[in-house]
Amino acid sequence: MKKVHVVSLGCPKNRVDSEIMIGLMRGDGYTLVSEPDEADCIVVNTCAFIDSAKEESIDTILEMAQFKQAAGGKAERLIVTGCMAQRYGDELQAGMPEVDTFLGTNEFQRINQALSGSLPQRAYISEGSYLYASRDDRVNTARGGTSYLKIAEGCNRTCSFCIIPKIRGKQVSRQVDDVLQEARFLAMSGVKEVVLIAQDLTSYGTDFGNRNALVELLHGLNEVDGLDWVRMLYMYPWNFSDELLELLTADNRVLPYVDMPLQHISGRVLKAMRRNIKRNKQADLIARLRQVPDLVLRTTFITGFPGETDEDFQELYDWVKEVEFDRVGAFTYSIEENTLAGEMGEQVEEHVKVERRDALMALQQEISERKNQALVGRRMKVLVDGVSQEHEYVTEGRHYGQAPDIDGVVYLSYDDGGAPALPGQFVEVEIEKATAYDLVGVVQGPARGPELISARP
Repeated sequence: MKKVHVVSLGCPKNRVDSEIMIGLMRGDGYTLVSEPDEADCIVVNTCAFIDSAKEESIDTILEMAQFKQAAGGKAERLIVTGCMAQRYGDELQAGMPEVDTFLGTNEFQRINQALSGSLPQRAYISEGSYLYASRDDRVNTARGGTSYLKIAEGCNRTCSFCIIPKIRGKQVSRQVDDVLQEARFLAMSGVKEVVLIAQDLTSYGTDFGNRNALVELLHGLNEVDGLDWVRMLYMYPWNFSDELLELLTADNRVLPYVDMPLQHISGRVLKAMRRNIKRNKQADLIARLRQVPDLVLRTTFITGFPGETDEDFQELYDWVKEVEFDRVGAFTYSIEENTLAGEMGEQVEEHVKVERRDALMALQQEISERKNQALVGRRMKVLVDGVSQEHEYVTEGRHYGQAPDIDGVVYLSYDDGGAPALPGQFVEVEIEKATAYDLVGVVQGPARGPELISARP
């Protein structure tokens, strides 16, 4: 029986592709191993979104190549899949002979052929947007009781800085019934939290003519037995309807957690980014969202976009200070070939991009720590993920305001005699300590009800 080691890089959307490949491998008799030196074959599923992601992908491919037989290791074959293969497959094939096959984002269904060596050694790249279905065998690799649920692939946006539509193609959405079927499968396997993902979540269903599809899907997920939490990531500010806002406010399984990458607030920069939303509309939406009780609002910003002036950045800085987002990620602008922004003049010097990013994150750190300190003494419902990835003798979990992989965690402690909680369980935790990103709390016992947060005990 052949053993395979899989390295999945990049975003959760890419992770789901890896899980589909693992399901295909398992169906053909392959066994997954956690260490590359144990593997007969190695698969690297790559990211190519920005320069740092491309560098990580290249470094990982070269590292995994060291485990091939030709370099003294055990592995017989090295397969590279994902966005790097889609974007640069032909060039990489010529420059990386240690890689046996490159499979683009629409070609990973060929993974077993690539592993067996039945495919000729070249790059396999095709146009369009491949999207899996509930009938496909998928192996959930998320921790605890969580699973990502990809509801659409590709993107119809024309943001001037983004290469994703050229890599992943136009948006293709899954039908509501098919997503619900997969959610039922996941719930039957013990999943308690599903995290909905797409490149542009609020545009879900518009490609098949249904602007209300996301609301319909959320109502359906509320009826799936066994699910407790439904979380949404990558919500574009367009098409954020009143019905969607009501679902965030209602007493149901849809968490009052909004991840909405806004990128900037300066009207001049937003126009250059081709975000198709003006400052006042963006600010109005944030004001509406802030009316949702206990809402946790996460966003990302780009510093140093071409032509961003000191005044533009100050406008962004002041707005972040005013709004007090719960979570912020800030990234320096990365020049990407074949994008409109990459060809713009007025490119900002790298040290200025970094200084602006660091200033924004220092401000947000103060805001985040103050918000977390306000939770000390409160009791919260926490989903246990398992042993901490930072501290091997500590268990960690997340409250509703902490998305997996991108936000902080709750480190769990127990009173004398308390039994450790198991991954996938919900527990009630009294928060004792807080930092800017993480919390520490004492487990009081199983969560007694649907409440996400309670007053001081």
